[in-house]
Amino acid sequence: MDTLIFFKHGDLLYYRLKDPTKFVKCADNEEKIVYRIIEEAGNKGIWTRDIRFKSNLMHTPLQKILKSLETKKFIKVVKPVGASKKKVYMLYNLEPDESVTGGAWYQDQDFETEFVDVLNQQCYRFLEQKREKIKNCNTGPIGARNMTFASSKEVWKFISDLGISKVKLSVTNMEMILNTLVYDGKVERILAGDGSNLYRVIKPMLSSPGLIRTPCGLCPVRRQCRDEGSVTPIKCQYIREWLD
Repeated sequence: MDTLIFFKHGDLLYYRLKDPTKFVKCADNEEKIVYRIIEEAGNKGIWTRDIRFKSNLMHTPLQKILKSLETKKFIKVVKPVGASKKKVYMLYNLEPDESVTGGAWYQDQDFETEFVDVLNQQCYRFLEQKREKIKNCNTGPIGARNMTFASSKEVWKFISDLGISKVKLSVTNMEMILNTLVYDGKVERILAGDGSNLYRVIKPMLSSPGLIRTPCGLCPVRRQCRDEGSVTPIKCQYIREWLD
């Protein structure tokens, strides 16, 4: 509570963050300089090397100042995704930017592959259900087609109602997942009149021929494959995995 000021106006109680300069009023000049540098970096944080460059402080005294500010909970250390051995500093009360934490797709700096796959499947299922509903619809072809589209907000609400995510997801997060389905050729995206994105499930224009579905259709050494020798269907590990 020492970082907040509260006052009453009428029947309402208001809270206001204290002036940051007062947080370090008892600090020396070097601490204030370092604090200001970190404050200017915002919620993206700043590397130790950059703090040293801007403050013109040597490594040892800078480390002591950083440790002091961290102990007093004026600043905190955040390990960015993709550079876990490095660390950035930011003000203690700031929420790190997604570019630092990796956002909803990372947990303890590890990419949540299974979580993303589940979201991918559920988003596709929702859009597929939208398409199935029009089969018993008596509207014309244009009306039926329009009914198969869903906004990213609709998909977001569906996922939120499922309760499968431990983290709070945004509409932007949903658009990231939906865009992967677009890139995979499973979903079509169009721009609505209000500028928002609409999505619907699509069928591939051409189905893959049977040969392409087997490992043989894409095997780089298929021309060398014989009944006998080092390259044979019997010895092929890809065939065994495909049959399993």
